[in-house]
Amino acid sequence: MEGEEGTQQQHLTLAHKLFLLSHPDTEDIEKVRLRGEVLDAVRANDMASLYESLASASVLEIDAAVLDSMRKKIEEELKKLDEKIADAEENLGESEVREAHLAKSLFYIQIGDKEKALEQLKVTEGKTVAIGQKMDLVFYTLQLGFFYMDFDLISRSIDRAKKLFEEGGDWERKNRLKVYEGLYCMSTRNFKKAANLFLDSISTFTTYELFSYDTFIFYTVLTSIISLDRVSLKQKVVDAPEILTVIGKIPHLSEFLNSLYGCQYKSFFSAFSGLTEQIKFDRYLQPHFRYYMREVRTVVYSQFLESYKSVTMEAMATAFGVSVDFIDLELSRFIAAGKLHCKIDKVAGVLETNRPDAKNALYQATIKQGDFLLNRIQKLSRVIDL
Repeated sequence: MEGEEGTQQQHLTLAHKLFLLSHPDTEDIEKVRLRGEVLDAVRANDMASLYESLASASVLEIDAAVLDSMRKKIEEELKKLDEKIADAEENLGESEVREAHLAKSLFYIQIGDKEKALEQLKVTEGKTVAIGQKMDLVFYTLQLGFFYMDFDLISRSIDRAKKLFEEGGDWERKNRLKVYEGLYCMSTRNFKKAANLFLDSISTFTTYELFSYDTFIFYTVLTSIISLDRVSLKQKVVDAPEILTVIGKIPHLSEFLNSLYGCQYKSFFSAFSGLTEQIKFDRYLQPHFRYYMREVRTVVYSQFLESYKSVTMEAMATAFGVSVDFIDLELSRFIAAGKLHCKIDKVAGVLETNRPDAKNALYQATIKQGDFLLNRIQKLSRVIDL
């Protein structure tokens, strides 16, 4: 079940194909190819329950003979696995009993029976002593969670893994967990934490069962751009040798990163439009597509305005290679949302920046929190007096 070096776990590959099948922007001819590949994967792994659910959703056409054949194979295989468990319990040692239970767990994962797989993994954990082997079971659970995008299951599994590491555990598995947690954070829009976890794992990446190293670098750069300050971005991303060796293979990514850092805003917007398709067709990033687009634009507009006390709208539009009307509309939205600290003088066609005083803002926040605390203490003292 684990992906070998450079190969994604087959169920996660299938999940991505199912995502593309349901995507409204996937071309019809591509959907025909994907439908065939999905059917082949479902039949090869005897995924009877998934076959039925896809048929009911009109993704695949159901074939009763194929479904019966799958069910028969599942029944036969489960009978063999139960016999192996019984034989191991009667005649063999504890490690053989655990291996027999693990084989049954992996079979349930293979056929896509989530509930039974989770039950059997718990049974297998009960037969497991070594921390490393328990961690491997958590990784299987996490893969199930990412297949079904069950964030509650993923969150609980990550917490479970961290508790196991308090008892021990090797660095290789700890580093793998960082990538799993980073993917979970990215999928739940916690881009800052995802960026930090991904950056910590760059030199130790071995989590090929989730995605390739190229995809990992893609996620690392995208999350870092909207999370890191300019100095950190230069040190950890722009000049990182591990990123430099791969970034050129990913379309538009090098131009996207370097044009932002080099303040080449026209090139940045060109690369940005090229990357939107990749983000839109990514299973983990697509739900956050609009949010990510806004955050990137906030970063680049803030960086441009940082250099000026005031600047003409025409100069900014020229720098970005867009029209004055576009910049006017864009900035007015971001200013109204409190994302940019500037104001537009429409008559003069000038942008005036009004950077917030960080020290004054901290003072105001302290006063506000102090008032809140005093109110709470007063309420508490009344309760005590009673």
